[in-house]
Amino acid sequence: MKKAQSDTLGFVPQKDIVYNKLLPYADRLDDESNDILCKIKGNLGRAVQLREIWPGVLFWTRKLSTYMRLYGRKFSKEDHVLFIKLLYELVTIPRLEISMMQGLARLLINLLKKRELLSREDLELPWRPLYELHDRILFSKTEHLGLNWFPNSVEGVLKTLVKSCRPYFSQSATQEMLDEWRPLLCPFDVTMQRAISYFELFLPTTLPPELHHKGFKLWFDELISLWVSVQNLPSWEVHLVSLFARLANDNIGYIDWDPYIPKIFTRILRSLNLPVGTSQMMVPRYVTNAYDIGHVVLWVSSLLGGPSKQTQAQLSGLFNSITSFFHPSNHGRWLMKLMKLLQRLPASVVRRLHRERYRKPTWLTPIPDSHKLTEEDITEFVESMMQPVLLAMFSKTGSLDAAQALQNLALMRPELVIPPVLEKTYPALETLTEPHQLTATLSCMIGVARSLVSGGQRFPEGPTHMLPLLMRALPGVDPNDFSKCMVRSTVTFSLFGGFSFIKLDVSHMNIISVEREMCSASAEFEDFVLQFMDRCFALIDSSTLEQTREETETEKMTHLESLVELGLSSTFSTILTQCSLDIFKVALVKVFNFATTNIFETRVAGRMVADMCRAAAKCHPAESLKMFVPHCCNIFFLTDEEVLNEEELDKELLWNLQLLSEVTRVDGDKILPYRSDLVQILQLTLHLKCKQGYTLACNLLHHILRSSALIYPTEYCSVPGGFHQPISDYLPIKDWGRPGDLWNLDIRWHVPSVEETSFAFYLLDLILQPELQRLQRFAQGEQDMSRDDVLQSLTIVQHCLLGAGSLMPPLKGEPIPELSKYTVDYILEHSEDDTKSLFSIIKIISDLLHFKGSHKHEFDSRWKSFNLVKKSMENRLHGRKQHIRALLIDRVMLQHELRKLTVEGCQYRSIHQQLMRDLLRLSTSTYSQVRSRAQNVLFTALGTYNFCCRDLIPHVLGFLNPDNSSVTQQQFKGALYCLLGNHSGVCLANLHDWECIALTWPAIVRSGLSSAMSLEKPSIVRLFDDLADKIHRQYETIGTDFSIPDECCAVAKQLMITGNPFSEDPVPSEEETAQGLKKQELKNSDLCFCRKYKQLIGDLLDCISNRNMPWKFEHIAIGFLSLLLRDDHQLPPPAVTFFVKSLNHDSLYVRKVAISAVAGIMKQIKRPHKKVPVSPSELCKHHKLNGIKAGDRQDNRWLQYNSSSLPRTQQDWDQCVFVEKTHWGYYCWPRKLMMYAPLEEQPKQNLARDDMTEVCAYTPYTPARKNVMHSLRKVKFIFMPFLSAGVLFVQELTCSLLLLLQGLFRNFGDAFLPVLQSHMERLVADSHESKQRCVAEIISGLIRGSKHWSYSKVEKLWELLCPLLRTALSNITIETYADWGTCIATACESRDPRKLYWLFEMLMESPVNGEGGSFVDACRLYVLQGGLAQQEWRVPELLHRLLQYLEPKLTQVYKNVRERIGSVLTYIFMIDVNLPYTQPTTSPRISDFTERILLQLKPLTEGDEEIQNHVIEENEVGEQDERTQAIKLLKTVLKWLIASAGRSFSTAVSEQLRLLPLLFKIAPVENDDSYDELKRDAKTCLSLMSQGLLYTEQIPMVLSTLQEIAGSSSWHARYTVLTYLQIMVFYNLFTFMSDQKAVNDVRALVIRLLEDEQLEVREMAATTLSGFLQCNFLSMDAPMQAHFEALCKTSLPKKRKRELGSIVDTIPSADLVRRHAGVLGLSACILSSPYDVPTWMPQILMDLSAHLNDTQPIEMTVKKTLSNFRRTHHDNWQQHKQQFTDDQLLVLTDLLVSPCYYA
Repeated sequence: MKKAQSDTLGFVPQKDIVYNKLLPYADRLDDESNDILCKIKGNLGRAVQLREIWPGVLFWTRKLSTYMRLYGRKFSKEDHVLFIKLLYELVTIPRLEISMMQGLARLLINLLKKRELLSREDLELPWRPLYELHDRILFSKTEHLGLNWFPNSVEGVLKTLVKSCRPYFSQSATQEMLDEWRPLLCPFDVTMQRAISYFELFLPTTLPPELHHKGFKLWFDELISLWVSVQNLPSWEVHLVSLFARLANDNIGYIDWDPYIPKIFTRILRSLNLPVGTSQMMVPRYVTNAYDIGHVVLWVSSLLGGPSKQTQAQLSGLFNSITSFFHPSNHGRWLMKLMKLLQRLPASVVRRLHRERYRKPTWLTPIPDSHKLTEEDITEFVESMMQPVLLAMFSKTGSLDAAQALQNLALMRPELVIPPVLEKTYPALETLTEPHQLTATLSCMIGVARSLVSGGQRFPEGPTHMLPLLMRALPGVDPNDFSKCMVRSTVTFSLFGGFSFIKLDVSHMNIISVEREMCSASAEFEDFVLQFMDRCFALIDSSTLEQTREETETEKMTHLESLVELGLSSTFSTILTQCSLDIFKVALVKVFNFATTNIFETRVAGRMVADMCRAAAKCHPAESLKMFVPHCCNIFFLTDEEVLNEEELDKELLWNLQLLSEVTRVDGDKILPYRSDLVQILQLTLHLKCKQGYTLACNLLHHILRSSALIYPTEYCSVPGGFHQPISDYLPIKDWGRPGDLWNLDIRWHVPSVEETSFAFYLLDLILQPELQRLQRFAQGEQDMSRDDVLQSLTIVQHCLLGAGSLMPPLKGEPIPELSKYTVDYILEHSEDDTKSLFSIIKIISDLLHFKGSHKHEFDSRWKSFNLVKKSMENRLHGRKQHIRALLIDRVMLQHELRKLTVEGCQYRSIHQQLMRDLLRLSTSTYSQVRSRAQNVLFTALGTYNFCCRDLIPHVLGFLNPDNSSVTQQQFKGALYCLLGNHSGVCLANLHDWECIALTWPAIVRSGLSSAMSLEKPSIVRLFDDLADKIHRQYETIGTDFSIPDECCAVAKQLMITGNPFSEDPVPSEEETAQGLKKQELKNSDLCFCRKYKQLIGDLLDCISNRNMPWKFEHIAIGFLSLLLRDDHQLPPPAVTFFVKSLNHDSLYVRKVAISAVAGIMKQIKRPHKKVPVSPSELCKHHKLNGIKAGDRQDNRWLQYNSSSLPRTQQDWDQCVFVEKTHWGYYCWPRKLMMYAPLEEQPKQNLARDDMTEVCAYTPYTPARKNVMHSLRKVKFIFMPFLSAGVLFVQELTCSLLLLLQGLFRNFGDAFLPVLQSHMERLVADSHESKQRCVAEIISGLIRGSKHWSYSKVEKLWELLCPLLRTALSNITIETYADWGTCIATACESRDPRKLYWLFEMLMESPVNGEGGSFVDACRLYVLQGGLAQQEWRVPELLHRLLQYLEPKLTQVYKNVRERIGSVLTYIFMIDVNLPYTQPTTSPRISDFTERILLQLKPLTEGDEEIQNHVIEENEVGEQDERTQAIKLLKTVLKWLIASAGRSFSTAVSEQLRLLPLLFKIAPVENDDSYDELKRDAKTCLSLMSQGLLYTEQIPMVLSTLQEIAGSSSWHARYTVLTYLQIMVFYNLFTFMSDQKAVNDVRALVIRLLEDEQLEVREMAATTLSGFLQCNFLSMDAPMQAHFEALCKTSLPKKRKRELGSIVDTIPSADLVRRHAGVLGLSACILSSPYDVPTWMPQILMDLSAHLNDTQPIEMTVKKTLSNFRRTHHDNWQQHKQQFTDDQLLVLTDLLVSPCYYA
């Protein structure tokens, strides 16, 4: 087939759409597609070479994407490569408008989508242009200033684009990327997130094995060791996981993951955030930064298989440990994640199996045989998932996830999956009381239906379950429970689709037993079909209108009823399609009798019956029509004329008309024999008086025309040719569930014959012509018609259009449109309130514009539902379109409709223009319903026809023009709605085009002066709000630069001269290209653009300056102005003046807009600062280091803050190389470090007033800068009011003021400092919140703006600022301390600390000096912390000084200071990280600090007495003893531990362990909030520490510490050890399990504590043990069971007779303890499996029951255990019972049933 095709096409197509070959006119398509492709190549090539990007390139690229929708990738490989290269060049044009870039990028993604079509040899793409594009848009330097507006979708498009291009990056790309982004890897900095997300997005992972050394091997060890060593889930870890998952998936079998597998699974388990233990604190970061389940699933499914089988073991462990969370009784926010995991994992494994076994081999690296999944691997995987999936079937979140999981598991192992589902389904079908159980099991049944029906070698008995299931599903067709009804009808539908209803008598044939069984069962098919029909009839009887509605209600169907109608008709038609002729005939007679012996109302029940009749007629038209048509026609022929002319038609007539109109929806050629009868009926009924009557007649007309004029398939049977062959040749059973064969689908098409077409035209002449003439006379006023008559005529016209739409030629100016224009005019003038006729006209116009035989929205919904059915029935494992035949036929039909909708005409002609104007008239008419319907049609049309928007805009704006006094309010509102558009379509007010915006925006603002505008009407006010809001939301910066670089032209030329088909257009000549260049230059020239730009801004400013303009419109105009700031053109001077003056406007909104606008203007006039490359190795006099070494090294020492070598003179300052960005030099140095050039090479700073001419040297826009300068001189007076009225101004100030001030001081040096100085001094002294906030913003802006000032200026600045800051910090209040913290942090961010040493030295002057009380101390520390935290690793000296200063002060009395010190300590030690390739830090280290602290805490660790919180007495003076000091110190240390739990990157486990014994001593056991701060903190601390992630080498240390504490004398400590252990083991489950010694140690520890003398400890140990057993950390093996049983048998000493009144012996004897331990051990085993009964359980229950009468506490334990067992096993007791013997059951029943007192 390929060969023949390539001959007709002249090339081998890459991959065309197969469904096109099945269309009835397939032979025409090759020529057609070649013709289109030829045009696209020629015109696209020419457009690029002539440099016409708009509309040329855009128009033809859009054509290319339509071509791909219709024909797939039907072009040769050369063309494919050239298309991609051309689009790649176009997308990466630097200054391309964003919306164009997005459109082109989407097409490029589509071209690259099927990566198997092009290998790396065919195509190579550079990565850097994409990176630059990505960087320019997603990390834009001007977007936050409002100089660029990007759409929200741009990020998604760019990321998908990079993903699509990634496989084609060159082999050297990996190394280049690492060189580019490694220097950004500084874990304390935001750049880390950026670098890792770049790695995740760009690094190629599909290189072939021989190039691996140039691919992932360059970075794998480095990044995986980084991942392994990070403990606290920073936000970038998610990107790493995504990268590893992709790497694993692309290179299965080439990477040894085994050493990392326990770590991977531990982290996956942690990231599910499951609740463990009793009192749990969550670190919030763990929830927000948890892994994406999609990445986890991909990673796990790629690790499965392989020689070691380790992954499967861990995966089974994972599911065993979390299975109980799936039980329906458990619920929480973690459930969604678990269900997602369950649903996606099997799908991912199926995808991998498909890739290994069924996918055609491509150029991508194949999986080596050693690592392919074996049969055994698959079985183990399915078995490990079955238990959680079966539990999740009944989950509260719905059973859909479980159903999808089962569908995929059943594809792999039907024999393991289907039987348990059937076991649950049969009882569920029997019960009447549990509808949820029923719907859940049935929706799972739908998932496995296809695997069940087709049987196959693995599950041959599958099909035998069909009939029992169907028979049991029948009672579900029940009028009282709709949802049940729906689910059951879906089940039957999905089961029938694949199998046939045929009575088979095979007594004489020799076939295998399963088939024989199925054949004998097939005798019941007829009963089933008839019973099903009876059920349907009963349902229909109960839903007639009279029964379900009151008289008053509507007569339409409710949503539920329409759903049931759909369910019924689709199920019924499926059954009839799939049954043999004899069963069909019986069914047909039954339906016919039901339909003709009853009379139904036509709204609800009638529709359902008619649908069933239609289904019958569609299956076998000849037999059905023979019965129905004569019957219905006779009833009409026998009726009198008077009866027909009544207003209310007889019900019987209506019903028969409805029936007739539905059964005629069959093949056209089957209708022809009855044409005379049908025409007669039409003539009788089309002009009935009764509206319902003539509407039904119109439907009949529509259906007759449709079935004779359209192309459609006539049968959807699951086997081509139906079931009419003799049984001896063909056994239908063998085809059950078989997919259709795409190459032999053998579709029977209905293609209109000459006879049918002539019949259709005859009908149109007979019926349509007279109506058109009547309407024409009416519209010209020659003939009077009543409203009903007009409506009737219009309805007939509309139905003729609907029926014969596909026969009509494209619009060129036919009578109907002309007529509609006259009619619209006439009705609007004479009877505007005849809304029904207007609705009809709107429909007719809509059909004229869009209808080509099917409607777009219907097509879309069918496409959607096709995809849904496909998803639920598809076979993902074998792939290759293995769907059942009916589904494939449906897809071919959709392809035909898609062609009809897309191919034909989108040319915009004058006739269309006329129709659009009619629509606009209707959209602005009086009645709101008419308006809104017309507007919807209008919006659709605007989206369909190119260039019509520009044509319409002036007409719409006419209604808003204030000079036009005749406009009514309705027209005004209609016009506004037309501008607003609907949520998905075009918004006329916001087109991407200067000409349109220049018209619409000023018009919207001016409409405020219109007489029709009234601000009293809330609907109009709301409309303006929506309009302004929509424009602000959707506006994207419009491009001004339309140049196309030469590289593009070269590729375009190549495209025109290579490959088949050749383009017919000539390659442009030299002159033409030169002319194109000229045109491009003209278009890009500033003159052309500036004119429009200035005019628009001028118009808006005129509107604002108009005194009569209402304030609302002034605000809208100012909002529009603020959108017009750009980064490539400066704002015209008048606008600059306007914004500067608005800085002190009365309105808050205007001030806000003005502040951010002036900040943007400052950025526009910023002069560029020169940068020069610097070599770091020369600066430090050290040679380059080999290998990666991060952290503090010799070659980055010079960067760090060193008080002995600060630049304290002009000369030092000039020689010092300042590195502003914090991350440079931490991980490694970039190839080329760009630094600012020395001061004398930078633009001159201070601009004196008369120095304006100087500026000319630096910027071409003197007027703008001059203007700003002069305006700002005036601002001297402008700043004053808003500084004095600070309250009014600064109430909610954002960072835009800071940006404004920063820009001001950066551009104009210290020119404005004198003006501000006195204000700042005044504001600092005032402690009001708003004044403080204002001065904080000013100071922060000043410090940031002084980045490039000379030394002398900076020195002066600090002389002024230091005293100010000192005053400010002493006046700090609770409201303003956060502002000051932000102020200093912002000032220090990305600044070299040596530039700001004045600030740091000032902040370090005794922050905690007690002046101003504890609050001021805490605030000073907070501000200092803000500054130091921004400096990260570059200020070790300051951190040491601070730590030294704080250590003696750690014993602070005040809680707020303690908390702040705790937080400061976190930042001091933040730099001490344990990451790979990182040098030990020169900043303070935790280990040294811990040593010093432990010495001071000695008094607490040594004594045994309880540690009480120390409360200071008022009169206590002098030194307190060491112990009290130690307690105070401990409080601060606890604050530090809590603060650092979520913030640092690695946890200092070994140091924390030394503090553990102390914490265990203090932490209370009960959950009681009344405890003092010390105990609460200790408890929180333990909870957070137990959740920490442990490395393998840390586990023995932790366990030995815990064992030591377990021997402590305090039972509180022993009890807390157990709670700590529970959480720690669960959160590090797989790390523990991979270390056998650790498991044994934990086990020994728990069993030891089971025999503790304290009752509470014993019970906690039992709980811990049962938890460990439940998550399969420990297993219940024989030695353990024997140990407990031996303990149970410990004999107790006899009770001695005691004298009355003597002291009772309270201390339990050792024997009792041991016996209790044994009982507790056994009870832990029972409680460890709450939802099932393992084989060992019955015996243990018997053992336990023997102890029911022991002494307390044993008796209590046994009772509790038994009651718990009863509670958890009660739901499924019927199943659990089977595990016990009869004797055991007797004993159990005695135990579990409480004794009766009346016995």
